[in-house]
This record gives sequence, C-alpha cells and structure tokens, in this order.
Amino acid sequence: MSTTATQPASAGGGIRVKVQRFGRFLSGMVMPNIGAFIAWGLITALFIPTGWFPNEDLAKLVGPMITYLLPILIGYTGGTMIHGARGGVIGAVTTMGVIIGTDIPMFLGAMIVGPFAAWVLKQFDRAVEGRIRSGFEMLVNNFSAGIIGALLAVIAYMFVGPVVQVFSKALASGVQGLVNAGLLPLANVLIEPAKILFLNNAINHGVLSPIALDQAAKTGQSMLFMLESNPGPGLGILLAYWLVGRGSVKQSAPGAVIIHFFGGIHEIYFPYILMNPRLILAVIAGGITGTFTFGLFHAGLVAPPSPGSIFAFMAMAPKGGLLPVFSGVLTGAAASFAVAALLLKTTKQEEQEESLEQAAARMKEMKGTQPAAAVPAAEAAAASEAAAAPAVSRKAKEDVRKIVFSCDAGMGSSAMGASILRKKLKDAGADVTVINTAISEIPGDADIVITHRSLTDRAKAQAPKAEHISIDNFMKSPEYDELTKRLA
Repeated sequence: MSTTATQPASAGGGIRVKVQRFGRFLSGMVMPNIGAFIAWGLITALFIPTGWFPNEDLAKLVGPMITYLLPILIGYTGGTMIHGARGGVIGAVTTMGVIIGTDIPMFLGAMIVGPFAAWVLKQFDRAVEGRIRSGFEMLVNNFSAGIIGALLAVIAYMFVGPVVQVFSKALASGVQGLVNAGLLPLANVLIEPAKILFLNNAINHGVLSPIALDQAAKTGQSMLFMLESNPGPGLGILLAYWLVGRGSVKQSAPGAVIIHFFGGIHEIYFPYILMNPRLILAVIAGGITGTFTFGLFHAGLVAPPSPGSIFAFMAMAPKGGLLPVFSGVLTGAAASFAVAALLLKTTKQEEQEESLEQAAARMKEMKGTQPAAAVPAAEAAAASEAAAAPAVSRKAKEDVRKIVFSCDAGMGSSAMGASILRKKLKDAGADVTVINTAISEIPGDADIVITHRSLTDRAKAQAPKAEHISIDNFMKSPEYDELTKRLA
C-alpha cells in the first residue's frame, strides 16, 4: 500500500490551470453555503404569490435572505478561507458595504470584498506580529479588525458596490440579449467542453449563478441555473456506452448512470469522454438541445440545483414547472445519446477499448495537478515541511476510528470513494467511520486520510498526524481491498 506522495507539482502553468484554481476558489466560497441557497429556494418556491402554497407573511423571508443573508455568508466564507475566523468577520462587515451601496443581490461583490478584506487584515496582522506589548494583544486585535473593517465597508459602499452593480447589470443585459435573440443555447458550446476541463466552477459560480439569482429574485425562476448543471447531456453519453459500447466500459456504464443522474456527480462521465474525445460533440449537441428546449417551454429553477441530480432539479422547480424542466433534460439526453451512439459505432474497437482507469487517471491529473505558483505560499511551505517530516507509520487496527477521503471540493470524487470504502468496511464488519471533506477541512481526529496522489502533499500539511494513503482512482483502487482486509 502506498503511503507516500509521488508526483511533484508541475512547473508548467497555463490559462486552464489558473482558471481551474480561480474556479476552485469561487467554489470554496459558494459550496459550503449551498444549503442556505436551497433553503431560500424552497421558501421562494413554496410561499411567494405564484408558489406552491402562497403565504404573504412567510414570503417576507425571501427578500432579506437573498439581499443580506446569502451575500454575507459568501463574504464570511471567503474571508475565512484567507484568514480564519478574523478574516470571516471582516469579510462579512465589508460585504455589508457592497450590499447597502447597491439595489441588487451582491453575490459578485461578496466574492470580491470578502476575501480582499481578509487579505488586508492578514497583512496587518503579519506587520504587527511580535511587536505588540504583552497584555495588549486582545485590544489590538479587536480594534484593528474593527477599524480596518469600518474603513473597508465605507470603501465598498462608495466604490466597489456601484462598480460591481454596473458590471452585473451589463452581464445580465448581455445574457438577456442572447435570450431575446434566441442564441442562449450557443453558450453550451463553451460550457460543455469547460466542464470536461474542470472550468465549470468559474463559469457557474462566477458568472451564471449570480445573474440567475438576481433573475429568480425578480421573476421567481431562472433558466441560467440549468445551463451547466443539466444532467441530460452526460446521461446520453453513458447510455450510449451502455447500449452500443463494447468491453469493460459497457459493463461499467449502468452504475455510472445511477451515480450521475440520481447522485448528481457529473465527474463520473468525464473519463468516458476522455477515452474518445470526439464525444465532446455529443455533449455539446445535448447541451444546446436541452437549453433550446428549456427556452421553448420557459423552464427555470428557483435556486441552484446542487448537486446536479434529477432530484435536485425536481426540488428546485417552481410550481407548474416540472414538465418544462423534464423536457429539457430528456431532449438533452436524447440528442447527446444520438450523436454519441453514432460516434461510438464508427469508432474502431481497439480505440474504444482504452482502459477506463487510464482515462480516469488523465482526468485526475487534469483536475488535481497544480503548478507551484497555484498553491498559496503558506500552504506550499506547510506542504514542504510535511514532505520533509518523517512519514506516519502504518496505524494498527485498534488505532483507526476515522477514515477521511479528501479532494479539492470534498464532494465529487472523494464522496464516491468514501461511499465505496464505507460499503466494503460495513460488509466486512469493521466499525470505522468513513467521511469525505475538502482538503482544507480535514478534521484533526482523522486517523487515515486518502487522497489522489497529486494532492497528498497538501493533505499531509493539513493533517500531519494521520496516516496518508495515495491512490490513482477514487472509483476503483486495490488499496480499498487491502485496507478492508487490514481493518476487518
């Protein structure tokens, strides 16, 4: 069993890696608060005048939640990512400046000023570190955060908010122009390939969701929520492999259909496209068709469907909106399936037989490997120290109570791996807790941490006292069986 980190981070960069990093950062601010977005969406769907159960009093929750609660949560989370709890507090304070300084939901503003305010405070804390007289630490810490937070809130109110408002309205006008011209489906020409390159977070959380939330606040729904999250195109790819594919990939496709369509983990179908890159044409066709159908039937959702499962689509559909939503998903799947089936039938068997594990490894390399410049300096230093420190010895059976799977976001690939190992351990009668988290949130009581090889150094920096296991494929790894045998 491998317990050492292998691949060093590539020195190469490129636009794709930088955008991936930016997307992960945006995702880190939004994903922990998805529950709040869903709560707001459910309250909107249920109690607004056009909702399932209209209630004038309860509908009063809708405005304050989207105007104040959700942006402040994003600003706080972004600040916490930069400078812990102090960063979160000053991020929330500064976010109030952009909220009060505008008349639209300030999600973009919160994503900007929350982390920036925390960064400013972090620089101040570094500058005064070791220079504060003993006994005055709390006084300096509290007043520095208060004074800097007040100044930044005023700056955000006077300058940042109005600029972001103009930018947001320009983006919204551009999207509305595409809708009016009937060209919105062409956005999928960019969105679908971006998903395969793991640029979806930057597009979804950076552009589409803020505009969609503003639209939903005004009209009760938005079609933009479904552009990137539509499970139809991916479903068509997997169905094509299942029905007309050959070899081991044909046998693995049914399970992938369940994970993708019902579980909402879209990453599951990415390796199937990497095995045959021509299939990118199929998901583009499915995305265009699905979006066109959504527009034709005026479909929309009230809040982000996360994860992109058909169940999430059903939960976020407005009253009377289930049929339009289903129509776009099904037509997207049908178009993707038709193109994918044709391409698979015209693919030579030896080309189609490329190992799914090889494609998955390529996918993980694309997703996980970051250049040195993409890792923050403090994190890189901690990773170097962790790599230089003695490796934690293999823990005995009686010392293992919690196993943690970890990836960048702590949702997609790590969730799949945790589910697989959890079932194996349960069947073997092993009483061990198995969870999945983002690397930045690995708990201190983790006994074993399992990550992709390209992320092991970062995981060691986060949890130096844990035993670390590096794997290549979260879905199918021999380490699972070895670990189950060891702990049973």
